[in-house]
Amino acid sequence: VIRKCLARTETQCSFFEYRGYKVVYRRYASLFFIVGVEGDDENELSILEFIHALVETLDRYFENVCELDIMFNLEKAHFILDEMVMNGCIIETNKNNIL
Repeated sequence: VIRKCLARTETQCSFFEYRGYKVVYRRYASLFFIVGVEGDDENELSILEFIHALVETLDRYFENVCELDIMFNLEKAHFILDEMVMNGCIIETNKNNIL
């Protein structure tokens, strides 16, 4: 999956099918955020918006997030993600409520 994301150009869309999953990804500088969605229930654009909201939240918490912030504070990154997603459903996107 990672190789497929890295091989795609900027002109290609940010989602594709892979082994029955919809893979939605977004690149921010050197960070790639990849989400796999099962079935046809989810809208790809809503997942892209979720990734954007996640990155904005991480950016606000870490003040210009980079891969080292996530690596050395993985527990906090998981906590932020847990505040946004419950049982596979997006439940919160408001940065103020999450932080």
